[in-house]
Amino acid sequence: MSNGQWYPPEWPDRIRALASGELTAVAPRRAATVMLLKDTSEGVHVHMLRRRASMAFAGGAYVYPGGGVDERDARPVRWAGPSLSEWARRLGVEDEASAQAVVCAAVRETYEEAGVLLAGETADSVVEDTTGGDWEADRAALVDRKLPFAEFLDRRGLVLRSDLLGAWARWITPEFEPRRFDTWFFVASLPRGQRTRNASTEADRTVWIRPADAAAGYDRGDLLMMPPTIATLRVLGRFAAASDALAAAAGQDLAPILAQARLENGEVVLSWPGHDEFTKHIPVGGAGPAGLTGGTR
Repeated sequence: MSNGQWYPPEWPDRIRALASGELTAVAPRRAATVMLLKDTSEGVHVHMLRRRASMAFAGGAYVYPGGGVDERDARPVRWAGPSLSEWARRLGVEDEASAQAVVCAAVRETYEEAGVLLAGETADSVVEDTTGGDWEADRAALVDRKLPFAEFLDRRGLVLRSDLLGAWARWITPEFEPRRFDTWFFVASLPRGQRTRNASTEADRTVWIRPADAAAGYDRGDLLMMPPTIATLRVLGRFAAASDALAAAAGQDLAPILAQARLENGEVVLSWPGHDEFTKHIPVGGAGPAGLTGGTR
């Protein structure tokens, strides 16, 4: 492997099985992830987690805080920012409940995995401190699914600040993967007074890192990442301030990106539309990563 692209060794066999009709694609689960940014004297930094190597999905890969949508994320909450109808149009979902569920999942998962909460007592405020035993007890209850996010916000008299999020991208796990997600990527700034911590049981390391440095680590093969992560990092590296990235979110294309596999000249060609750097060529008779070559040809 010439870079840090996450590529499970079972993928070639699964791709061939899908092409031959031996494998049926599972429906993707909706999910949300947040690229949390902060300004420093060295430029914009992004918060990343390294998934434990023992994890069944993307073990050892660097990711952003995030996770699957909980059906209870659609329960009504006090809301600030764009209307649910606006969010539904922006996210490309069928109704307002679905839009709320995706946005709530983004805010909830960021709190669960990084200890950062995009909510405040009013529509123009944000909580400044989410530390302490009572906050941790609520966070743990959210993680264990004992406490719905709507009840958590209501109990504390908090308004969800959807205006602090910018929708950035949408990627869908390839059809040959046994665990599939339809994931919306958001961008947000670290609220003043709050600080991140490794609150996730799925991560063994967290870092604040310049997007360009993270991309360089991937290019050297030092940092393992999935295509959506490195693709978004390369774009984030263009911005001098977190506010610039947030302002640019409105212009980002949210058309779903789904990997495609096709037979071509005795090879299975795996590609992500619009992202040629991730293309892989897999000999039809080969198996495992030894038979892979990167790039296009």
